[in-house]
Amino acid sequence: MDLNKVMLIGRLTKNPELRSTPSGQSVTSFSLATNRVFTDAGGQKQERPEFHNIVAWGKLAEICSQYLTKGRRAYIEGRLQTRDWVGQDQTKRYTTEVVADNMIILDAPSGSGNQGQQRSYTPAQNQPSEKQAPQDEEQIIEEIPF
Repeated sequence: MDLNKVMLIGRLTKNPELRSTPSGQSVTSFSLATNRVFTDAGGQKQERPEFHNIVAWGKLAEICSQYLTKGRRAYIEGRLQTRDWVGQDQTKRYTTEVVADNMIILDAPSGSGNQGQQRSYTPAQNQPSEKQAPQDEEQIIEEIPF
């Protein structure tokens, strides 16, 4: 049995960008920063950030675009996916990203007094039904408008 599962808690480094594929499917991308805190050999506390590219599709993409903003704290659950393409300089390039299946907002928007409020989004309609479209539709790189 194989498992490809990612769970991240961090802060958005930029506002999500919502786009549509030529077929009309919504896609949102954003970056999430996580911090690793550890004590080095000299006893000093160290903090190292890690940056993760996140992609959400369908209804979840629309929700992320609507509710997430730079600096918000969120839980993202999904799977790792590596894509490749040929750049303008004819060099083959790769990127690894997290394809989100679930998102939980862990803080309230700045300016509101509802600290600690959580909202969870796992839209069942995010996955295309077998009658509507093939499951691998989201992996068609030519349709991604970025």
